[in-house]
Amino acid sequence: MTAAPGRSARIRARLDELGLTLPSVAAPVAAYVPAVASGNHVHTSGQLPFVDGALPLTGKVGAAVTQEQASELAAVCCLNALAAIEALVGDLDRIVRVVKLTGYVASDPSFTAQPAVINGASTLLGEIFGEAGAHARAAVGVAVLPMDAPVELDLLVELDGAAAPSA
Repeated sequence: MTAAPGRSARIRARLDELGLTLPSVAAPVAAYVPAVASGNHVHTSGQLPFVDGALPLTGKVGAAVTQEQASELAAVCCLNALAAIEALVGDLDRIVRVVKLTGYVASDPSFTAQPAVINGASTLLGEIFGEAGAHARAAVGVAVLPMDAPVELDLLVELDGAAAPSA
């Protein structure tokens, strides 16, 4: 996926170096929007690991889904969140800091490595944004997520100025 001139050129180039592309913004599965701007911050809604509109895996981590698979799915969630941010503000180069990542892991009762799962997203943010990708974080084990997804996350990012109001 090639960005229009001046549109996320630096971050798009970094994604290309990593062999990654941003997906289309996932359609909401309930009554919400994918991302909201407030001042110079953008909050994303919870992002599931949709690939081409479907969940590649479902079930509990530590049972039907391995820790490694869930970590990869956390990275997919992260790319979906970045796509939602770009769709709202037009340019990922406007991100000056990833402030917070909250990750939710649908966990088998015996599974306790939620932080390792969410590292899939945290590591990716560092690879994409460098020092600006260092963030505060919560990694929470839950009984179930929408559509039986193994993982979900949301991001809070700071922009270089106020986001333009969405149309």
